[in-house]
Amino acid sequence: MSMRFELTGPLADVKSYPQWTQDLVGECDLVKQTVVEHELWDIMRDSQPGRDCTTNFMIGIWPVIERFPGYMAQSLLKTRYGRSNGDDLARRWLVRNIRVEQNHAEYWLNWAEGAGVPRQDVLSGMVPNGTQVLANWCEEISGRGSLAASLAAVNYAVEGATGDWSRILYDSESYAAQFPESSRRGSLRWLQLHAAYDDQHPWEALEIVCTIMGGAPKAAEVAHIAECVKRSYTAMRILADRCVQPGFVLETSENYREAAAA
Repeated sequence: MSMRFELTGPLADVKSYPQWTQDLVGECDLVKQTVVEHELWDIMRDSQPGRDCTTNFMIGIWPVIERFPGYMAQSLLKTRYGRSNGDDLARRWLVRNIRVEQNHAEYWLNWAEGAGVPRQDVLSGMVPNGTQVLANWCEEISGRGSLAASLAAVNYAVEGATGDWSRILYDSESYAAQFPESSRRGSLRWLQLHAAYDDQHPWEALEIVCTIMGGAPKAAEVAHIAECVKRSYTAMRILADRCVQPGFVLETSENYREAAAA
């Protein structure tokens, strides 16, 4: 049995965690940077609303946005009250944060509309080829993975990297200037929430993962969690790649309507 885990300092300081966690975070951050430093954020920040890459992004990641509470619900189903400290901590956290996520889909649609992507195209447009990889992975690990693996892959990795790239856009005056001042606040609400500098969600998820696994888990268990985290980052990078792929233009529902009427 692994020895019990306890934080030794601030939640958001990786040094507060066991050495195995510090090593895992350091190893995975090399892959995370391929997401955070992706050219997509620069293109969106410096371009005008309605560009193809923005449209591809808004529609391509929508399945993840819409299904995110569902991923957490699948993790919740793996818990059993009173079975362990990790189960109890995860149960309380998931129940609370599933409710927090309920409005995020609407905020995303508001952002898309402000960026020049019609709501109906997000809801019904064809998802760009290759962007499904992130939604498919989140569905797989949430449904079939262990509780620790699903929390690490979805709530630590995906939410953590999302917070980092969200700050790039939200902190940009040139990006904010793309939106009419009268509707800017509502359009950027999703970004504001995810770019919050005091957002504790990824760190809280990491704390739960460590509580489940203990202070000294087996090397194979740690390697599995690291692989799940890196796979999330890789899926995010592939999604971003597909959004900026040269010559790739998304066919929106409007294109389909025009073609049908021809």
